[in-house]
Amino acid sequence: MTVILGVDPGLTRCGFGVLNNDKSVDFGHFATSPKDPVTNRVGVIANQLEELVLHHKPNLIALERVFAQANLRSVMGVAQISGALMAIAHRYQIPLEFFTPSEVKLAVTGSGRADKAQVGVMVAKVLGLSEIPKPADVADALAVAICASKRAAGQGTKAQQKWVAAAKSANTRLG
Repeated sequence: MTVILGVDPGLTRCGFGVLNNDKSVDFGHFATSPKDPVTNRVGVIANQLEELVLHHKPNLIALERVFAQANLRSVMGVAQISGALMAIAHRYQIPLEFFTPSEVKLAVTGSGRADKAQVGVMVAKVLGLSEIPKPADVADALAVAICASKRAAGQGTKAQQKWVAAAKSANTRLG
């Protein structure tokens, strides 16, 4: 039995999706108010993520890698929640893998340049959901979990497998 917790980290909204043998068993998001102190916001989301880990007991945590954006505040929030999740993974000795947004899009839609709407449609289709999970952070978290599942199963074309191997090698070097 393979349980994967996929997370689209964010400080205002943190999406999550749990797959059990490639079936969606739980998904949603945690939200905090920008008016609250950052320490409280990180703590609240970290506690909620830890509760998910304790409840679902994932074999793997999949996380969207922080990437540079024009909005430094957004990047910092993503990094802060990612750090909290890394600490949780360490505490419970759960492997954690990072995926770039293009890697996730490629795994779910077949194109590393797909837009959010295309990702949402494919997430719903792949998981047999009656509608696209909302907000987009939830669909993104499920997409991250799908990506991790596909990588673990060694799915994809030979070219995609080579690309994933190169990305994994780069992730190892970058930390």
